[in-house]
Amino acid sequence: MISPRAVSIENVSHRYGKRQALDQVSLAIDPGEIFVFLGPNGGGKSTLFRLLSTLMSLQQGEISILGHGVRSHKQQVRQQLGVVFQMPSLDKKLTVLENIYQQAALYGVTGQTLHDRTELLLSKLELADRRHDIVEDLSGGLRRRVELAKGMLHSPKVLLLDEPSTGLDPAARQAMWRYLEFLRSDQGVTVVLTSHLLEEAEKADRIAILDQGKLVALDTPDALKESIGGDTITIRTRQPQGLIERLQTELNLAATEVSEFVRLETEDGPGTIRAIMQVASDQVDAITLAKPSLEDVFIHMTGRQFTEEVKP
Repeated sequence: MISPRAVSIENVSHRYGKRQALDQVSLAIDPGEIFVFLGPNGGGKSTLFRLLSTLMSLQQGEISILGHGVRSHKQQVRQQLGVVFQMPSLDKKLTVLENIYQQAALYGVTGQTLHDRTELLLSKLELADRRHDIVEDLSGGLRRRVELAKGMLHSPKVLLLDEPSTGLDPAARQAMWRYLEFLRSDQGVTVVLTSHLLEEAEKADRIAILDQGKLVALDTPDALKESIGGDTITIRTRQPQGLIERLQTELNLAATEVSEFVRLETEDGPGTIRAIMQVASDQVDAITLAKPSLEDVFIHMTGRQFTEEVKP
């Protein structure tokens, strides 16, 4: 018998009035993956997260979690899910343990099972010596760990995290990722998170890049970067369109303007730079050469920088 996909998304679209938040998104996530939905603000990540976590009803398309459709088996789906929201859900006036026990009451986790799971979570999340601390006295990173403990208390098979690194310093972010790797390797949990951080997405098994509600790329981080191939050259110039025309006319190089920079892809970066400087040095203020990054993947797919605002 073939095991069901951890997450299956088929032709999902969603609108807020006239705004198309998601547009025919389809993909599947295998059990045991660490999967990132990557995109800028307004890309559709939060809407998809709400649909996956059953906070909103589907308008169009189908979503299933471990074979259970969110339309017809919402309760079964929720039993399989652990959810950590971007906005804190902790009671700041309670201790770490009291917040965990509050979550346990919601899911009916009691007795020895509650004790064993609590001790494991406190240990793995390095919270054992903070169990009696009031949450409002904790740092942002420690609060995030308590959120993770709550989300995993009922031993879900799929963990959803919405922008989990928000407000975390680098050390806290690394600790969080160590725990996510433990969940995948030791507990067999499928981890699905949204992020607008390119460096965070590099840690995933696979990435889905969302932009303006559309799925524009889906693959491993390395495969996405290799899909561009060669080198990327970025040129700062006061005359972007004039330089683009000159490169096309004199060197037969196809370049584009991205956020007031001129950008092109080439198989021979050093050789291309020499050629550019020979014919157009008077228009070049600065020039850089780099191997393709996830930022380059996004530019390649959308024609703009990852952080660039979309004009309505």
